[in-house]
Amino acid sequence: MTSTATSRAFLLEHPGPIDATPLTLSVRPPLVPDRHEIVVAVEACGVCRTDLQLVEGDLALHRRPVVPGHQVVGRVLRAGPGASHRIGDRVGVTWLAGTCGRCEYCVAGQENLCLSAVFHGWDCDGGYADEMICHDDYAFSVASDRSATQLAPLLCAGVIGYRSLEIAQVTAGQRLGLYGFGSSASLVLQLAKLRNIEVHVATRNPVEQTRATALGADSVGDLQALPPAPLHAAITFAPVGSVVIDALRATRRAGTVVINAIHLDEIPSFDFDLLWHERSIRSVANVTRADVTGLLEVDARHPLRVEPHLYRLSDAPLALRDLAAGTIGGPGVLIP
Repeated sequence: MTSTATSRAFLLEHPGPIDATPLTLSVRPPLVPDRHEIVVAVEACGVCRTDLQLVEGDLALHRRPVVPGHQVVGRVLRAGPGASHRIGDRVGVTWLAGTCGRCEYCVAGQENLCLSAVFHGWDCDGGYADEMICHDDYAFSVASDRSATQLAPLLCAGVIGYRSLEIAQVTAGQRLGLYGFGSSASLVLQLAKLRNIEVHVATRNPVEQTRATALGADSVGDLQALPPAPLHAAITFAPVGSVVIDALRATRRAGTVVINAIHLDEIPSFDFDLLWHERSIRSVANVTRADVTGLLEVDARHPLRVEPHLYRLSDAPLALRDLAAGTIGGPGVLIP
């Protein structure tokens, strides 16, 4: 592969409403990897609600400026002398950019909770660019026969959904509720059906209800409507705390509600009876590398249905505006 004289990247320095276009498209010289780093030529980068929350200031920036983006598929363009990946290798990059490897969480297989963890698009530059730098240990070999635009959404929406399903601990024959039905929920639905789990989808959007039925949902309904039978577990995807209450109301005794979100507006006060009888609320924080390899192995055996909505890199602000407006029919993906 050949290097370019310059490359483009969207910089975020002053968060604000997406309609005010806080992203700035800049030109920069070719990136130079450190010893254990690789430079990835971006073929596709998914557009995530976390990107929108960073751009609009719901999540405080960890560095200024920063290039957003954390679900990337591309080819290794340059590699440091200590990297195991070679030029031309096809790799995937996720939210997790690095951990200490030594703390009690890392040693216990909970590197997603490492106090020193860093993240692409937040602590270091991400994939809203022609090329990005990644530590070699946090890049994943991905299938050469799968479209980059279909793989990219798996690396965040898919992986965080995979972890949420693991935490929910539902088994074959049990009932799972999905509250909100965006990119991550659509992938969790498919993963759950592979495990013979009964799935109820709750969303107020009629288009999403139709899509959920087409993907195999056993029942669909509005957020506030109770499912046909009490749920063993529910996963919430909407960044709205009131949805957590809706999910709690639908779960059986000893049921679990898993919050798949990095940011919620708030969880309103609610009657303790909703939590009583050993119901529980769990959050999902980031992902581990084991989650990534686990999801990619499932997809290799049973390719998950992904219907990306494509945007040129130069149209990244438009993609985020469409995401904010809820007008994207599938996961948004940036291409060069």
